[in-house]
Amino acid sequence: MFSRSVRVLSGRVLANAVRPTVVPAARQIAPAVAVAARRSYHEKVLDHYSRPRNVGTLDKKDKSVGEGLVGAPACGDVMRLHIKVDPDTGVISDVKFKTFGCGSAIASSSYVTELVRGMTLDQASKVKNTEIAKELCLPPVKLHCSMLAEDAIKAAIKDYRTKNPQAAPTNLAGTGAKFETAQVSASA
Repeated sequence: MFSRSVRVLSGRVLANAVRPTVVPAARQIAPAVAVAARRSYHEKVLDHYSRPRNVGTLDKKDKSVGEGLVGAPACGDVMRLHIKVDPDTGVISDVKFKTFGCGSAIASSSYVTELVRGMTLDQASKVKNTEIAKELCLPPVKLHCSMLAEDAIKAAIKDYRTKNPQAAPTNLAGTGAKFETAQVSASA
């Protein structure tokens, strides 16, 4: 009885050791096709999402700090952006953000903080969402994330201007158009 058990067991061990471990052709091809068909974020988005720059907050009670808080009700993304402005030069010296949202929203926030640091308020107010989306290679379905980043920087500049009315106002629309002055004649 013992010898029969040893023979059966050794036969199973040898059969498993000698049995080829060839994966069927259907299983070999399927993962390669699935990887090619899968959509993924651009590497710039992944970089800013996995290693976001300038995360945090600044003291919003500080007069030289402007805060922009914006959100997109459709997708639930919320973005808070703080800018610290050098009062003598009007240059943005520090930028921090906190974003609750998808990878594209976090990447857009991170990128815009790098973009506007060192800019004047006028230059930063002219940053467009298309510039952010183009740099990060955002697909059309994620353009709202770059719009949030644009809105956040403009809201932060507006908040800074509210706290510092003596600071020169900026044209947030970027047109620089002026109204003509009407002259009234005194003849009647």
